[in-house]
Amino acid sequence: MLDIQVRFPAVQLGVRAKSLQQAAKATNIATSSAVALRRWLVAVMLLLVALVAGVWLQPGPLLHGVVNLWVVSDPVTDSDVVVVLGGDLEVRPFVAAELYGKGVVKKVLVSQVEERRSSKILEIPGHSELNRRLLLKLGVPDTAIEMFGLANTSTKEEAVALREWADRHGVSRILIPTEIFVARRVQWIFNRAFAGSAVRLIVPSFEPPQYTRAEWWKSEGGMIAFQNEIMKYIYYRIKY
Repeated sequence: MLDIQVRFPAVQLGVRAKSLQQAAKATNIATSSAVALRRWLVAVMLLLVALVAGVWLQPGPLLHGVVNLWVVSDPVTDSDVVVVLGGDLEVRPFVAAELYGKGVVKKVLVSQVEERRSSKILEIPGHSELNRRLLLKLGVPDTAIEMFGLANTSTKEEAVALREWADRHGVSRILIPTEIFVARRVQWIFNRAFAGSAVRLIVPSFEPPQYTRAEWWKSEGGMIAFQNEIMKYIYYRIKY
């Protein structure tokens, strides 16, 4: 009995020490993540400051430089599929149809987004169906179009749904075209959803018809799109 009483506290101390080490390691990881997030937020806030300053100073060179820092775009390469995300009908289906026509991809995936009440009540085509019809009009055969996801309501849900689709179909490359201001957030959330996957994601960005990269601040649509996307990016980095 004496030996057991002497050794038992040592075992308890060893377990406690191990628990403290694990807790310290978890704390260090959380601290590193928090520091990285703060750096991103500081960088984004600096972009906002530069944007405001540019309006009062010389908007041309400064605001053009701000966008050059913000916009990301991967080079287009041959892939298994191209994805049409929910959102802008003026860019994504057109780019997807062009890539299919050039033989860059063999299939077009369309995000199945949540239908609005007005579409159901008025019995008019929803967003996903409009994308599909546009693709057909632009020369993509119905056999090459497939929906993915179920009532997607955000880019995050689209990323998760696409990962599930990719895991089932064993593809190696996926093209996700989007607009110039949106590409950074899309690239980040999809790479996060595909963490640990061997699938290569390619996110090229394209100018919408409402504004150009060179003179985006001269258009109300360009100003609104840029400021909205900065706020969305901050929200995604904090939430996800």
